[in-house]
Amino acid sequence: MASASIPVYSSSNNPLENSSSHNASRESLKMEPLADCSLLPGEERIIDKDIIYICPFSGALKGKVFITNYRLYFKSTDADPAVTLDVPLGAIGRVEKMGGASSRGENSYGLDITCKDMRNLRFALKQEGHSRRDIFDILFKYAFPLSHGLLLFAYLSQEKFEENGWSVYKPMEEFRRQGLPNDKWRVTFINANYELCDTYPTILVVPFKATEEDLRKVCTFRSRGRIPVLSWIHRENQAVICRCSQPLVGMSGKRNKDDERYLDLIREANGTAKLTIYDARPSVNAVANKALASCLLHCMLVSEVRTEEATGGGYEGDDAYQNAELVFLDIHNIHVMRESLKKLKDIVYPNVEESHWLSSLESTHWLEHIKLVISGAIQVADKISGGNSVVVHCSDGWDRTAQLTSLAMLMLDSHYRTLRGFQVLLEKEWISFGHKFANRIGHGDKNHADQDRSPIFVQFIDCVWQMTKQFPTAFEFNERLLVTILDHLFSCRFGTFLFNCERARDTNELRSKTVSLWSLVNSDLSFYQNPFYTPESNRVLYPVASMRHLELWVTYYIRWNPRIRQQQQSPVEQRYIELLALRDEYLKKLEELQLSDSSPNSSHLSNSSTPNAASPTQHITHLHTPF
Repeated sequence: MASASIPVYSSSNNPLENSSSHNASRESLKMEPLADCSLLPGEERIIDKDIIYICPFSGALKGKVFITNYRLYFKSTDADPAVTLDVPLGAIGRVEKMGGASSRGENSYGLDITCKDMRNLRFALKQEGHSRRDIFDILFKYAFPLSHGLLLFAYLSQEKFEENGWSVYKPMEEFRRQGLPNDKWRVTFINANYELCDTYPTILVVPFKATEEDLRKVCTFRSRGRIPVLSWIHRENQAVICRCSQPLVGMSGKRNKDDERYLDLIREANGTAKLTIYDARPSVNAVANKALASCLLHCMLVSEVRTEEATGGGYEGDDAYQNAELVFLDIHNIHVMRESLKKLKDIVYPNVEESHWLSSLESTHWLEHIKLVISGAIQVADKISGGNSVVVHCSDGWDRTAQLTSLAMLMLDSHYRTLRGFQVLLEKEWISFGHKFANRIGHGDKNHADQDRSPIFVQFIDCVWQMTKQFPTAFEFNERLLVTILDHLFSCRFGTFLFNCERARDTNELRSKTVSLWSLVNSDLSFYQNPFYTPESNRVLYPVASMRHLELWVTYYIRWNPRIRQQQQSPVEQRYIELLALRDEYLKKLEELQLSDSSPNSSHLSNSSTPNAASPTQHITHLHTPF
């Protein structure tokens, strides 16, 4: 049981629904004022209407709702202080009509809105004259633009930033940082036109001894053509993390000599006796491809089993891959994760029942899934630290695989724990390698029941947050960055998380027609910096993956509840920032003293100083913070 999972409540009855609207967020500095809300450059107001917001915390509130091509904005007129909502339309997953023309009961006629960010909104309107038709049609149209032949807002935005966030990740620069290419690994451009694999990036790193023809042959035996390629290499022991999809062995246990030889080349590259293959799936899911009878014993897993069977999927058997060891990590599929988050939403919004909180949280299995993902990544990192190369895959290599490889790299490589390094990690392991953001999030798509929807990336960011809690000085970025990333995962304000792969982004001219999220972040890095950060270049992080050490991320999942004490800057953090400012002030004065001492006019001062007098430098050396 998670020992620190219980939400902290405040005795305050502050009815504010959206605390972020009071931060005036640094993002809004360039907004232009219009009516009751500030609009982004390129944002246009579509409609405003008098309406009643059925607030789950403050009851029915009269006010006005504004709908633009980017957001839904509500401000109450009968509450003090006013209750406000500021919801990007991209965060809306479902819009339904509530009640009918003949509905009885106060406020029973209106709209019910389900959001992707853990909250639901209900609005009531007058029943006469079909008063909700216009607002429903407009909201449905602009919340799901792709379903209505419209552009996502990222293509309409006219925001300008000093830095071009699209330049954050340059594949060749990142590979050179890792020490690649070398005599064991080479860069190939065989996928320059996405002909080898349409969901992979154009630049790949493969074993030096593997020819282009070898790669084409292996491609035919890996699901979606996603062959094993290098993602990261350990500079000292040269062990590598490779990622791919499952082999297409099917029910009959087909073999492919080219695939077997290719994996042996990966093993030979760092000279170990065995190559470890981490299959993210529960073993029964993979084994059931060869023994369909297992489905009868594990009926909850039938969906994944049937899907993989239909595509001829499977795993690397001992008979075919004799120089490899296969380890299953027991992480469940996208459907299980989707249902788990739904259960979590049910217990955190709108109300949290304190009396049964721990048992309710346990019943969602959310933290249990977090534990399994982190535990799997620890195994990958530990194997690499021991000098053994690994291959990581799930079914298609774009969900659980990305979670495991990126978390393992966070543990192994301190560069990815910096603000810009983390951006590179997300661009490389998630965006470039084809996590299906469009399908998993459903950007601009009205099909809320699509079975491809799943919170895989949200789960990954949660795992990162768990690591930052266990290692508070190891990460240069703070919680604000993680929340900002998830908010704009849904918002469609930036192009960063749009589409499923690089090829789709190129086809839709994403980089030239939209702004990157990193343009916003890097325009004010101090806002996202962790003041406790202490750089340690060679430190490997091994978080504790036990339920006792995992917490529910309250300030993300329950942030819309005004009874939750909003995370203000802690007194310790505030004091630390003050001390850092004081240090900078002393250093500046020291520099001024040194400059004045070196001037000709001050030579007599330096000559008259006694040998035992302490220099300003010596005084500064002994100035310590209490941390």
